[in-house]
Amino acid sequence: MIRIAFASFIGTAIEFYDFYIYGMAAAMVIGPVFFPDGNSATQVLSAFLTFSVAFLTRPLGAMLFGHFGDRVGRKATLVSSLLVMGISTTLIGCLPGYAAIGVWAPALLCLCRFGQGIGLGGEWGGAALFATENAPKGQRGLYGMFPQLGPPVGFLLATGSFLLLTYFLSEQEFKAWGWRIPFLGSSVLVMIGLYIRLALAETPVFAKVLQQNQRSILPIKEILNCHLAPLLLGALAMVVCYALFYISTVFSLSYGTNTLNISRQYFLGMLCVAVIFMAIATPLSAWAGDIYGRRPVLLIACSAALLSGFTLEPMIKTGSPLIITVFLSMELFLMGAIFAPMGALLPELFPAHLRYTGAGTAYNLGGILGASFAPYIAQRLVSEGGLSWVGGYVSIAALVSLLAVYSMRETRNNHW
Repeated sequence: MIRIAFASFIGTAIEFYDFYIYGMAAAMVIGPVFFPDGNSATQVLSAFLTFSVAFLTRPLGAMLFGHFGDRVGRKATLVSSLLVMGISTTLIGCLPGYAAIGVWAPALLCLCRFGQGIGLGGEWGGAALFATENAPKGQRGLYGMFPQLGPPVGFLLATGSFLLLTYFLSEQEFKAWGWRIPFLGSSVLVMIGLYIRLALAETPVFAKVLQQNQRSILPIKEILNCHLAPLLLGALAMVVCYALFYISTVFSLSYGTNTLNISRQYFLGMLCVAVIFMAIATPLSAWAGDIYGRRPVLLIACSAALLSGFTLEPMIKTGSPLIITVFLSMELFLMGAIFAPMGALLPELFPAHLRYTGAGTAYNLGGILGASFAPYIAQRLVSEGGLSWVGGYVSIAALVSLLAVYSMRETRNNHW
């Protein structure tokens, strides 16, 4: 159980580590390093647009790796996706800036983000299946929690690495080369993940698929023809998870440091406190999903997220670090409460021979809708209409997910 848990957990930990170090770098240094000199707000918007590239390519990665995961096996595909993801992230840390190679700098940056998206697209679906397809009866929610614990750990690693750099390096050193260190550090996490995963056996559920020769020739085609409704509902259910996370972290970091003039070190410390609440919510929500069902837990959490959007402006606008930390803690607690049951729910929506493709594609389509442009949209909304518009964006994302979950049937007792 420990080996399965760690193998499932390490991939999503690296996923959120990779994505959040990029999100923090986008909020702080990517714009000036990779884009021409000019208006700082324009540079930040450009950096946030490159942030979206990986989310747009993730469904392609889910379909690609899902195809092989449903035909060749979960283990081999998980190893491959982790390699692609780690190489792409490490290369970002090696790229020269705009001052050195001109327009090639943002072009190569987008190419690396494309590679990140492809690798990450195949990661979560395999990790979730490895956990749930090894789970005892009645404990799929508990086992599905393992990959969902990756985000708070990856977040703490990412935030902690940047926090250490801001303490030990000057502002000039950080912008010149210090920001690259967390990207290069991703290679260490990937090697640990590969070591663990290469020692694992195939899941018993997929072994049964092989034994009964149930493999689909083209899984994505069969899903689009026969399982389109679960695919779309699963993707829409994920929207609020991404919106809560990236509005509460990437956008808030940019707004807190640039507009509220809270020091970078202090705000990163506030986020480290807040993400602990996400880690607390994850096992509680997963346990509740096994006891009461995925649907009721998600309906309650999505409703609370909808209401939380109305608190964004009054709490952040105070400028009080304490009140802002309370808000961030609340949002990330709700993110954990919604995210945890997804580790079991999305795989339960699809039959075993299509599960890798279906769960992974739904998960990553939700990323396009909820996260790809979230920091960019929030930055534009706060410029055009103020913080209340950003709060409205969170509430709308929660409403979308709430309606999607309401339209689903309970999946806890689905045939496995």
